[in-house]
Amino acid sequence: MVTVLLFPSVLGVRAGITDTAERLRAAGHDVRVVDVLEGRTFDDYEPAMSHQRSLPDGQLHALATTALEEVSGPFVTVGFSSGCALAEWSAAQRPRGVRGVVLVGGALPMQYVEASWPSGVPAQTHATRNDPFDDGPEVAAEFRSDVEAAGGDVEVFTYDGSGHLFNDPSLPAEFQPADAEQFYDRLLELVARWPE
Repeated sequence: MVTVLLFPSVLGVRAGITDTAERLRAAGHDVRVVDVLEGRTFDDYEPAMSHQRSLPDGQLHALATTALEEVSGPFVTVGFSSGCALAEWSAAQRPRGVRGVVLVGGALPMQYVEASWPSGVPAQTHATRNDPFDDGPEVAAEFRSDVEAAGGDVEVFTYDGSGHLFNDPSLPAEFQPADAEQFYDRLLELVARWPE
């Protein structure tokens, strides 16, 4: 089984992250939650984003680097919202080890990550149709172009509704349980492509 690195949103390690980790572990995968907020969680985006902006330069990447150093074999990165940037960046740091990248509620063109998409690595993106944090079709097209130019495939999954972190039951205004189940099925299918 591959190792899975989970990168949470600015809200921290909430139920959407722990539920994802539990699903993957139940399927036999080694899961590492990269808690870049070091135990802190938020209920609202504005204070969470303010806190993240206050962090020292390089701190998030340093924590991601530490997590990568603890992985010796193949791995998949999974990012949620702002954690998508770290998931993409981490994949680019170990192009020979990464097997896939899964992005929920965010997918950035690689120029913003200051890295290159790893050759041949596939991606999945998951977002709701009316996600209030959607960056627009141009950004999505540029991300897709980056992946495909490197020989990777992109599976784009769009769900009805407007939940940003739609798999998080601790955010009742965003949680979409049926779509969360579809997301887990698709995530597990991608991770299962690599038995070792």
